[in-house]
Amino acid sequence: MTTYAIRQLTAHDLRLMDALLAMFGEAFDDLDTYVGKRPTPAYQRRLLGNDHFIALAAVTGDEVVGGLVAYELPKFEQERSEIYIYDLAVAGAHRRQGIATALIQALQAEAQRRGAWVIYVQADTGPEDAAAIALYSRLGIREDVLHFDIAVPTG
Repeated sequence: MTTYAIRQLTAHDLRLMDALLAMFGEAFDDLDTYVGKRPTPAYQRRLLGNDHFIALAAVTGDEVVGGLVAYELPKFEQERSEIYIYDLAVAGAHRRQGIATALIQALQAEAQRRGAWVIYVQADTGPEDAAAIALYSRLGIREDVLHFDIAVPTG
């Protein structure tokens, strides 16, 4: 079992952010999305310095072995916020070691510190997300919802 530490990335952690992007690309078998058009350092610094963006990395030595990115969404109907987990992955060689659970627990602590009232995540229903669904089912309450992508006009 690998020993790892969970780190919340800041605007000074560009090297770790690049490693996090590469790990996501490999874990999701989608390198083009995650490393094909990598954001500029200035963009990454702004993103990591944004109060509503949360990036957590599970690190062993200099290697990022897992990660989670989430967004804090301020609500309009009450003075509270929700945390949306956008991406969560663990490198293949490091799965089944509790890293994903540790990342979510670190996010729970951060959500509590921020005064958020809930964390939510979506998962695909295909067999490729079975492990994620099992994890989320252990940690939360399942809601069956529909998700729609609405295109943004170009030009």
